[in-house]
Amino acid sequence: MAPPLLNLDGIKLTFGGAPLLEGAALSASAGEKIALVGRNGSGKSTLLKIAAGMIEPQDGEVFRQPSATVRYLPQMPDMDGFASVRAYVEAGLGPADDPHRATYLMEHLGLTGEERPNDLSGGEARRAALARVMAPEPDILLLDEPTNHLDLSVIEWLEEELARTSSAVILISHDRRFLERVSRATVWLDRGETRRLHKGFAHFEEWRDQVLEEEEREQHKLGRQIVREEHWLRYGVTARRKRNMRRLGELQTMRQRFRSHRGAEGTATMVASDAAESGKLVIEAKGIDKSFGDLTVVKGFSTRIQRGDRVGLVGPNGAGKTTLLKMLTGELAPDAGGVRLGVNLEIATLDQKREAVDPQETLAHYLTDGRGENLVINGEQRHVVSYMKDFLFKPEQARTPVRELSGGERARLLLARVLARPANLLVLDEPTNDLDMETLELLQELVAGFAGTVILVSHDRDFLDRTVTSVIAPDGGGRWIEYAGGYSDMLAQRGGSRLEDRKARSKAEASEAAPKAEQAAPKGPAKKLSFKQKFALDSLPKKIEAVTASIARLENNIADPAFYERDPVSFQKTIAALDKERTTLATLEEEWLELEMLREEMEG
Repeated sequence: MAPPLLNLDGIKLTFGGAPLLEGAALSASAGEKIALVGRNGSGKSTLLKIAAGMIEPQDGEVFRQPSATVRYLPQMPDMDGFASVRAYVEAGLGPADDPHRATYLMEHLGLTGEERPNDLSGGEARRAALARVMAPEPDILLLDEPTNHLDLSVIEWLEEELARTSSAVILISHDRRFLERVSRATVWLDRGETRRLHKGFAHFEEWRDQVLEEEEREQHKLGRQIVREEHWLRYGVTARRKRNMRRLGELQTMRQRFRSHRGAEGTATMVASDAAESGKLVIEAKGIDKSFGDLTVVKGFSTRIQRGDRVGLVGPNGAGKTTLLKMLTGELAPDAGGVRLGVNLEIATLDQKREAVDPQETLAHYLTDGRGENLVINGEQRHVVSYMKDFLFKPEQARTPVRELSGGERARLLLARVLARPANLLVLDEPTNDLDMETLELLQELVAGFAGTVILVSHDRDFLDRTVTSVIAPDGGGRWIEYAGGYSDMLAQRGGSRLEDRKARSKAEASEAAPKAEQAAPKGPAKKLSFKQKFALDSLPKKIEAVTASIARLENNIADPAFYERDPVSFQKTIAALDKERTTLATLEEEWLELEMLREEMEG
């Protein structure tokens, strides 16, 4: 086997008195494709930053081939100081790198290069950052959540591009299908230590379960051995003092091993509260249309959703998935056509923006709506602390303010609240965001086994394949088509054409139809944005820039290993502020994107 380009060994790092990494290892040779996996908060991003040279470990060895080039994709790219996307991307090139490679990547990622960094949405900034790190074709490519904010079409293209590259790739992602298609080896970071599987992520879950079962058996054997030695200590001591002292020392060592063992973290227990059964017909839509100005989002769509159906909505960002979802559930009226809701519907909704939560509110107060200490789940009264344990929260967190939670913990809290409400129709908009794989597996089992009806929006292809009975996807020009089965079944019914190909065909159809439309219809006065919309469109980029800079500062502060030890209170406040700023950024980016799409449509 070729010598490694990168080798980390015995890496140790402690944050706030608790060890994050305890002897972790990571190595990559030329051309290897490695998935770095682990639960939220296990230290994956930290280990990747150590590999990139951005963080120094407290102990351990870090080796990089002196001649090897390394490129690191952060979750939040910093584009300050660049006049255009092209300037940002080309700044990542070395003297001998081909600038045409940068142009090729920008084109395939849907960028012209002329965009101003301050005006980019979250998805566009992520695509620009990908172009920058991939353009030099580095020896080592480190990718932290590369699929965040990306459309399915771009994710599919990225899979093919990474499969072709000769770079060694180490990537972190919660997209299981993406990991399965790209990785050829898997490194599992668990309780501060790493284990390596010389197979891709497709084999990881079975291997992980075997490792945990073997660990549990070994721990049980150790416990039995301690019991035997303690029995000998009480009743079998002989006059041979030297041997007795040796066995006593071995017993003390075994006790220490048993006490210091960190068991695997538990898994959440998700059960939805069932409401009375709905009618057989849940939703019927006939010929519904929806437009915003000249932008047609939905045109002539019809469907019948019956009790027990699990329907998935897919499509590029901005295609109108959330709009269609709101029309189907009666939250938004169509411009034409009609929607009929069935009888006895009890709807529980998890929206994409995640309902507003008071950061000062405690977890217990949020889950019970301030009505005492108990909840009623499926007709059974349960104490809020008991219910919290089902979602991996500790009893002492009952009085913890929401602001103290990490992104993954907040996602679990919102799910806990939604599932506590009696419902026979679950409406889930991007439910997999911020969930680690173990919690994602349980959510998938809940959706697949839910006795009522489920409508969900997701970019997670594997989640869709494992849960839904039909998929609704855009077909261009506001047309939507429903396909039986999951995401893979939809591709098969389309003759294998991916969303990217469908999107390109829709653009071609639109460009062919445009001249005919111009000839057929006399030109009327051009529509314009209102003063309020124009002011928002002009001011939002500055707000986004300010929030992005604030996030970068907060992340930089948290990266200091001594910060927690120096000032634990400020550390927790910084974590809370960072979470709030990220939520604000997502809201601002979505508002800007909607206005920008509207402006482009009005201007032709």
